[in-house]
Amino acid sequence: MPSSFRIEAEMSNAATRWLIFLAVAIVPLGFIVAPIASFLLLSLFRAEKSVIIREATLDNYVNFFSNWTYAGTYLGTLALCLQVMLVSLVLGYPIAWFIWQQRGSRRYLLLLLAVVPLFMSYIVKLYTLRSMLGLNGLVNQLLLGMGAIDKPSQIFLFNQRAVLITMVMIYLPFVILPIFLALERIPKSLLNASIDLGASAWDTFRRIVLPLSLPGTIGGALFAFVLALGDFITPQMVGGTTGFTIGRVIYSQFGLAYDWPFGAAMAAILFATSLAGIILAGMAVSRQRV
Repeated sequence: MPSSFRIEAEMSNAATRWLIFLAVAIVPLGFIVAPIASFLLLSLFRAEKSVIIREATLDNYVNFFSNWTYAGTYLGTLALCLQVMLVSLVLGYPIAWFIWQQRGSRRYLLLLLAVVPLFMSYIVKLYTLRSMLGLNGLVNQLLLGMGAIDKPSQIFLFNQRAVLITMVMIYLPFVILPIFLALERIPKSLLNASIDLGASAWDTFRRIVLPLSLPGTIGGALFAFVLALGDFITPQMVGGTTGFTIGRVIYSQFGLAYDWPFGAAMAAILFATSLAGIILAGMAVSRQRV
């Protein structure tokens, strides 16, 4: 009898665990997996005169890759996102390292100042940066004061350069925070041992700090890349006609052109690109841990 009670108790516990799992899993299934699956399914249809024809076909993907206007914009967007990622890392890592080097309350005050933009409205940040990059903005005024230019220049606004600068400024806190957290988790005993064994500051950074902070660095880079890849508001606000990205093309397909299947196909391509980036980043982190 005790064994039968034990079996029944184990079955009851197993059933309870499955119910809890299903209750928790229904949220990501309903709000993440289901919309993505519906987009993938919609991308297999086609639209004629704003009417969706529900016949499975790969024409949307063929049209995308066979038309250089779309494929070229996609490749240009990838290049832009890689630039945003690299510039954000070049700026973000030294800032995170500097904050990590501080002691006491100064460290967390500087960290708070670095991540304050995350609490601001996205539109407010865009308009602020747009005004700074404009003809009468702060950048032009500084260059005029330094004598670098003779008159206000429009090279910082309504072009691809403006999109790059704006994206870097907006996504920089997303890079700083994970790098700082990775640095914060490095045991102080390792740094003290390195110093005690006679290693220089550069050797300590190169052999201990940089490898152990690599997961956070890769995470920050991934944040910048994925967020920039799907951004269509920034190119629209500061890019002008030359700052066109694939996000703006997708937006136009769902809005002006009303070709939802084609827009869904392009969104699926962006999703696959982001997923590939996440997988590669995960592989890099796993290899570093090994």
